[in-house]
Amino acid sequence: MMPAGTPSAHAPDSAHTRPGRSWSGTVDYGPGPLHAPASVAELRTLVGRSRRIRALGTRHSFSEIAASDADLVTLAHLPADLEVDRAARTVRVAAGVRYGELAVAAAEHGLALANMGSLPHISVGGASATGTHGSGDASRSLASSVRAIELVTDGGDLLALSRAEDPELFDGAVLALGALGIVTHLTLDLVPAASMRQTVHLDFPAGRVTGEDLLTMLAAGTSVSLFHHWDRRIDQAWVKQVVGVDEELPEQWLGGRRARRPVHPLAGMPADFCTDQSGEPGPSHERLPHFRLEFTPSSGEEIQSEYFVAREDLAAAVAAVSELGERIRPLLHASEIRTVAAEELWLSPAYRRDSACVHFTWKQLPEQVASLLPEIEERLAPFAPRPHWGKVFTTAPEQVRAQYPRLEDFLALRERLDPDRVFTNAYVDRLLGE
Repeated sequence: MMPAGTPSAHAPDSAHTRPGRSWSGTVDYGPGPLHAPASVAELRTLVGRSRRIRALGTRHSFSEIAASDADLVTLAHLPADLEVDRAARTVRVAAGVRYGELAVAAAEHGLALANMGSLPHISVGGASATGTHGSGDASRSLASSVRAIELVTDGGDLLALSRAEDPELFDGAVLALGALGIVTHLTLDLVPAASMRQTVHLDFPAGRVTGEDLLTMLAAGTSVSLFHHWDRRIDQAWVKQVVGVDEELPEQWLGGRRARRPVHPLAGMPADFCTDQSGEPGPSHERLPHFRLEFTPSSGEEIQSEYFVAREDLAAAVAAVSELGERIRPLLHASEIRTVAAEELWLSPAYRRDSACVHFTWKQLPEQVASLLPEIEERLAPFAPRPHWGKVFTTAPEQVRAQYPRLEDFLALRERLDPDRVFTNAYVDRLLGE
């Protein structure tokens, strides 16, 4: 595949025989064909004649959110159309552009993204549609920075929506699981660029998973990630701080020691793939992600699951799941705890709830993971967990739907924009209802 934003060398509306599999190798997107239009006009023509169609992003989802039994389309061959407005502090960008590329362009204008995910390799459109997030007590999901979208809807029509002009429905249209149309461009809010530093502390003593200590750790920087293995202790705390705003941490902190050399979240993986951990100031796009844009962080041989719970319930949720630690660890690469601030996006797992995210990076053992997940979800059930749309879970659809107070509003919006269900798939139908 060509880099995001590179014009296609294929003929217009080119199609490959099969779309292939996900980055992890665990999701087969379907028989295809996979179309690769080189312009919005070609995309509109394609959608206009398609009975059903779904868009693929950078294929980093672990669920079947993008799979289809019909046509698929990639936007990777569309021009990047990367337009930074320094005065307005915004950027308009094609949906297929990766966050890392967007962040570099913004930095050239003295601006930055408010937050980034662990991977800078993911596309703006795909991450926004699925509720992808970074970490930070005051940071919302990546989709919350979107202020306008342009999408191709049923029949090949082009529709523009913005937070300013369409406030009654915009919060339902940004994080929409690809179910309303194919987003071609997004306009995002930017913030003034600021220097950041990143440090990692290791080997916290047992007992630091109480509510007070966990929340103290997670509040230590603008963005914090805690890695552990369900043995009632934190192995690594990755703390990303704004220079001149966040207080620099001491060498010894809450019983953990400052790492003397770079580390990777997964044991045995080279730290060369990771962003700078020296504590030296640098641009935010080189500190906020865990991994560097120029490297592929791993081989993809993993499965991921993640559940959002209310932040005040984090310690109790971790304690409940830790009772399964002996069964979790043989299947696990590592687990991560992050935070996301409450937001208004209708299908956001952080909808109106300051959240903590309990994340699992599993070994590529799909049958064993699928067998264990119901027990983990049973332990989390008292805390009203909301699964990440792009990761693997077994929660019953009716339980998922019960967590979203604006679901009926979203379904009404889908009926308005896609009455013929051109943009649905089995995943969306199962979880949201046909």
